[in-house]
Amino acid sequence: MSVQERKQRERADRERLIVATARELAEQQGWDAVTTRRLAESIEYSQPVLYSHFRGKREIIGAVALEGATEMATAMRSATAAASTARERVASLARAYLDFAERNPAVYDALFQLDGGLAYAQEDTPEPLKDAFAALMETLGEVAGEGVAPGLFTEVFWASLHGVATLTRSRRLLPEDAEQRVELLVDRLAVL
Repeated sequence: MSVQERKQRERADRERLIVATARELAEQQGWDAVTTRRLAESIEYSQPVLYSHFRGKREIIGAVALEGATEMATAMRSATAAASTARERVASLARAYLDFAERNPAVYDALFQLDGGLAYAQEDTPEPLKDAFAALMETLGEVAGEGVAPGLFTEVFWASLHGVATLTRSRRLLPEDAEQRVELLVDRLAVL
């Protein structure tokens, strides 16, 4: 291995460490606890080293969001793979989405609530975000109904899931009714 390759590997390792540490701090104490000073102390590097990877907290949030989008897409695809009917796939997709949001609140915030400097629904949208939407559309596109654009239906269904996830987390919806919400959403929106 050349010196250049070793330096590139070390840089990539440091970047992963920064993102993992930011995510861990955010999941434990919220995004307000994630500061460049605190991150630098946690990873035992100076702030200038941190800034050599990210221009600031906003870019770190974006990196966490991209990592989370990949994980969310994988979770949704895994959940739908075992289902045998369209209804089961849609319900499994909805449960996987809501479970991801509940288990990873800081990542979910990075994806959908905080400004990570990422473009959504545009030509320059990063691939992990496009893939997460594609993971939704792979299942939802088949139940959009005649004359309904699959992308538009996916946006509406996703917006409904996002509302349920956000309102449940803020305790404005009771968590014990989560399964009934999934069933109602699937039964009312999906054309099966």
